[in-house]
Amino acid sequence: MATILLSAAGAAIGGAVGGTVAGLSSVVIGRAVGATLGRAIDARLLGSGSAAVETGKVERFRLTNASDGVPIPQVYGRMRLGGQVIWASQFRESKSTSGGGGKGAPKRPQTTHYSYSVSLAIALCEGEVTSVPRIWADGEEVALSDLNMRLYPGTQDQEPDPVITAIEGSDQVPAFRSTAYVVFEDLALEAFGNRVPQFSFEVLRAEQPSSASYEQDLGQLLRGVALMPGTGEYALATTAVHYDHGPGQAQAGNSYSPSGQTDFLTSMAALEEELPACDAASLIVSWFGDDLRCGNCSLRPKVEHHLADGANMPWSVAGLSRSAAQMVAQEDDQPLYGGTPADASVVEAIQHMRAGASSDVLSLYPDGSATRQWVARPLE
Repeated sequence: MATILLSAAGAAIGGAVGGTVAGLSSVVIGRAVGATLGRAIDARLLGSGSAAVETGKVERFRLTNASDGVPIPQVYGRMRLGGQVIWASQFRESKSTSGGGGKGAPKRPQTTHYSYSVSLAIALCEGEVTSVPRIWADGEEVALSDLNMRLYPGTQDQEPDPVITAIEGSDQVPAFRSTAYVVFEDLALEAFGNRVPQFSFEVLRAEQPSSASYEQDLGQLLRGVALMPGTGEYALATTAVHYDHGPGQAQAGNSYSPSGQTDFLTSMAALEEELPACDAASLIVSWFGDDLRCGNCSLRPKVEHHLADGANMPWSVAGLSRSAAQMVAQEDDQPLYGGTPADASVVEAIQHMRAGASSDVLSLYPDGSATRQWVARPLE
């Protein structure tokens, strides 16, 4: 805009002055001078469109929770802790350039985008730990599948990490035996503002086999559990199910954990970790009654709503479809209780339990209760 205005103003001033210079009229000279000044003003205000732009560039890096002389924590049961950085590689810088002018194309700014990654090891506590089921970065829980992480539980025979060994040398790396630690390999930092986030870990450390009370530990004593409550229309499905509310309006039906797996699979993994001696489970499927008097009570499956169905697993129980089933009690148009699990989800749960059973032969049969309970246990 300034180019147009000052060009016209320069031409008017040149016309008023009159005369010629080097064969050029004062009007032409005035227009050129005005246009040059206007272009400079426009470039200052709006940008010239060709200046290079850099984004994400970091000049200095810092690692948090890296201190000398910090005692190694002792964990009993389940606990959330921060850990200490015990090793880190050099930060690796990656850059990508886009934009810029081309032949016959309008000028665009050339943009260089920087991103960084790092490998690091974080000590957790005294070993041996069972698992690290959850991780938080800057207070936000992250999925373990998004982190290229290895866990060293702190055994007496664990070996040095191969990544640390490759960088530092085979004779320069300790195995950190009796210390539980994790190694993040090539951790991308772009999601954390190109810096190492503040990590915290949920650590599960069961009773140690060397303990005098190991045989009396709850994890060794419990041999069977009841998987209850089995509420939710797809709570027992191993397949991720979503409700279809129309184009672009999908809602998760049984995947509410950052683990990346369904709720049933996440729960079964936790069961196997916390109760390693458990070899029998009762799968309870909830139906609903309409009277507290047993003689007058009738049982039926119910759904949470009639608005949408599972896109990849339509709800059906004992031949009853969603549209024909009654709804559970509602308050403010919201269900107060999870609906009856679909028969297809029950089948998936049984198949998963069979695959993970400690015996090659498994007996599955109804126990005659009104809640349609199946018992999975090895045959004697």
